[in-house]
Amino acid sequence: RLAPNSRPNPHRSPLGTGNYDVNVVMAALGTLGLAAVWWDKRRPLERLCLPHILGFLLNVPSRVTLGTLSLPLSRPHWLGVRQLGDTFYNLDSKLAAPAAIGAEPQLREFLRQALAKGPSELFLVVAREVEEAGTWLTPE
Repeated sequence: RLAPNSRPNPHRSPLGTGNYDVNVVMAALGTLGLAAVWWDKRRPLERLCLPHILGFLLNVPSRVTLGTLSLPLSRPHWLGVRQLGDTFYNLDSKLAAPAAIGAEPQLREFLRQALAKGPSELFLVVAREVEEAGTWLTPE
Protein backbone atom coordinates (compact mmCIF):
# COMPACT_ATOMS: atom_id res chain seq x y z
CA ARG A 1 0.00 0.00 0.00
CA LEU A 2 2.94 2.37 0.54
CA ALA A 3 4.25 2.32 -3.03
CA PRO A 4 2.30 -0.24 -5.05
CA ASN A 5 3.30 1.00 -8.50
CA SER A 6 6.94 1.76 -7.75
CA ARG A 7 9.54 -0.44 -9.38
CA PRO A 8 11.78 -0.98 -7.56
CA ASN A 9 9.79 -0.66 -4.37
CA PRO A 10 11.57 1.86 -2.12
CA HIS A 11 10.32 0.12 1.03
CA ARG A 12 12.12 -3.21 0.66
CA SER A 13 15.57 -4.43 -0.24
CA PRO A 14 16.55 -4.09 -3.93
CA LEU A 15 16.72 -7.89 -4.29
CA GLY A 16 13.24 -8.31 -2.85
CA THR A 17 14.52 -10.48 -0.01
CA GLY A 18 12.84 -8.71 2.87
CA ASN A 19 14.27 -6.13 5.25
CA TYR A 20 11.31 -3.84 4.74
CA ASP A 21 11.92 -0.30 5.95
CA VAL A 22 10.38 0.94 9.16
CA ASN A 23 7.53 2.68 7.29
CA VAL A 24 6.15 -0.75 6.37
CA VAL A 25 6.46 -1.94 9.98
CA MET A 26 4.72 1.18 11.28
CA ALA A 27 1.90 0.93 8.73
CA ALA A 28 1.32 -2.74 9.57
CA LEU A 29 1.25 -2.08 13.32
CA GLY A 30 -1.10 0.87 12.78
CA THR A 31 -3.71 -1.45 11.23
CA LEU A 32 -3.76 -3.29 14.59
CA GLY A 33 -4.06 -0.15 16.74
CA LEU A 34 -0.39 -0.40 17.69
CA ALA A 35 2.62 1.84 17.21
CA ALA A 36 6.38 1.46 16.86
CA VAL A 37 8.29 3.92 19.02
CA TRP A 38 11.93 4.53 18.11
CA TRP A 39 14.26 4.10 21.08
CA ASP A 40 17.09 6.63 21.39
CA LYS A 41 20.03 4.39 22.33
CA ARG A 42 21.66 7.25 24.23
CA ARG A 43 18.99 6.69 26.91
CA PRO A 44 19.63 4.05 29.57
CA LEU A 45 17.57 0.90 28.98
CA GLU A 46 16.52 1.05 32.63
CA ARG A 47 14.08 3.82 31.59
CA LEU A 48 11.96 1.36 29.61
CA CYS A 49 8.60 0.87 31.32
CA LEU A 50 8.35 -2.82 30.46
CA PRO A 51 4.76 -3.40 31.66
CA HIS A 52 3.56 -0.91 28.99
CA ILE A 53 5.56 -2.45 26.12
CA LEU A 54 4.03 -5.31 24.12
CA GLY A 55 7.21 -6.28 22.30
CA PHE A 56 10.42 -5.12 20.69
CA LEU A 57 11.62 -4.93 17.10
CA LEU A 58 15.34 -4.76 16.45
CA ASN A 59 16.98 -3.99 13.14
CA VAL A 60 20.49 -5.41 13.43
CA PRO A 61 23.36 -6.33 11.12
CA SER A 62 23.21 -9.97 10.05
CA ARG A 63 25.80 -12.05 8.24
CA VAL A 64 25.03 -12.90 4.62
CA THR A 65 25.11 -16.63 3.90
CA LEU A 66 24.81 -18.74 0.77
CA GLY A 67 23.79 -22.16 1.96
CA THR A 68 26.45 -23.12 4.51
CA LEU A 69 28.93 -20.51 3.26
CA SER A 70 29.12 -17.33 5.38
CA LEU A 71 30.21 -14.29 3.38
CA PRO A 72 32.20 -11.40 4.90
CA LEU A 73 29.18 -9.13 4.41
CA SER A 74 26.28 -8.11 6.57
CA ARG A 75 22.90 -6.62 5.84
CA PRO A 76 20.09 -5.30 8.05
CA HIS A 77 17.73 -7.87 9.55
CA TRP A 78 14.56 -7.49 11.63
CA LEU A 79 13.95 -9.63 14.70
CA GLY A 80 11.28 -9.55 17.36
CA VAL A 81 11.32 -10.00 21.12
CA ARG A 82 8.20 -10.83 23.09
CA GLN A 83 7.37 -11.72 26.66
CA LEU A 84 5.41 -14.87 27.51
CA GLY A 85 4.81 -15.32 31.21
CA ASP A 86 7.91 -14.13 33.07
CA THR A 87 10.30 -14.89 30.20
CA PHE A 88 11.30 -12.79 27.19
CA TYR A 89 11.99 -14.64 23.91
CA ASN A 90 14.09 -13.85 20.86
CA LEU A 91 11.80 -14.56 17.89
CA ASP A 92 14.48 -14.18 15.20
CA SER A 93 13.37 -16.01 12.05
CA LYS A 94 16.97 -17.17 11.53
CA LEU A 95 16.75 -19.32 14.68
CA ALA A 96 15.41 -22.87 14.52
CA ALA A 97 13.02 -22.04 17.36
CA PRO A 98 12.31 -19.13 19.71
CA ALA A 99 15.19 -18.65 22.15
CA ALA A 100 14.57 -17.79 25.79
CA ILE A 101 16.34 -14.59 26.84
CA GLY A 102 15.22 -14.60 30.47
CA ALA A 103 13.64 -12.08 32.80
CA GLU A 104 13.92 -8.27 32.83
CA PRO A 105 17.65 -8.03 33.68
CA GLN A 106 18.57 -10.48 30.92
CA LEU A 107 16.30 -8.64 28.45
CA ARG A 108 18.02 -5.33 29.14
CA GLU A 109 21.44 -6.95 28.65
CA PHE A 110 20.27 -8.63 25.42
CA LEU A 111 19.04 -5.26 24.09
CA ARG A 112 22.26 -3.54 25.23
CA GLN A 113 24.39 -6.06 23.32
CA ALA A 114 22.18 -5.89 20.21
CA LEU A 115 22.38 -2.10 20.12
CA ALA A 116 26.17 -2.21 20.48
CA LYS A 117 26.52 -4.17 17.21
CA GLY A 118 27.20 -1.70 14.43
CA PRO A 119 24.26 0.14 12.93
CA SER A 120 21.30 -1.23 14.87
CA GLU A 121 17.95 0.23 15.89
CA LEU A 122 15.35 -0.61 18.52
CA PHE A 123 11.61 0.02 18.25
CA LEU A 124 9.12 -0.54 21.04
CA VAL A 125 5.77 -2.03 20.07
CA VAL A 126 3.07 -0.38 22.16
CA ALA A 127 -0.65 0.31 22.10
CA ARG A 128 -1.56 3.60 20.43
CA GLU A 129 -2.72 5.00 23.81
CA VAL A 130 0.67 4.20 25.38
CA GLU A 131 2.45 5.94 22.50
CA GLU A 132 0.28 9.04 22.83
CA ALA A 133 0.68 9.22 26.64
CA GLY A 134 4.42 8.44 26.49
CA THR A 135 4.07 5.88 29.27
CA TRP A 136 6.56 3.49 27.64
CA LEU A 137 9.24 5.63 29.31
CA THR A 138 9.68 5.90 33.08
CA PRO A 139 10.05 9.44 34.44
CA GLU A 140 13.57 10.61 35.27
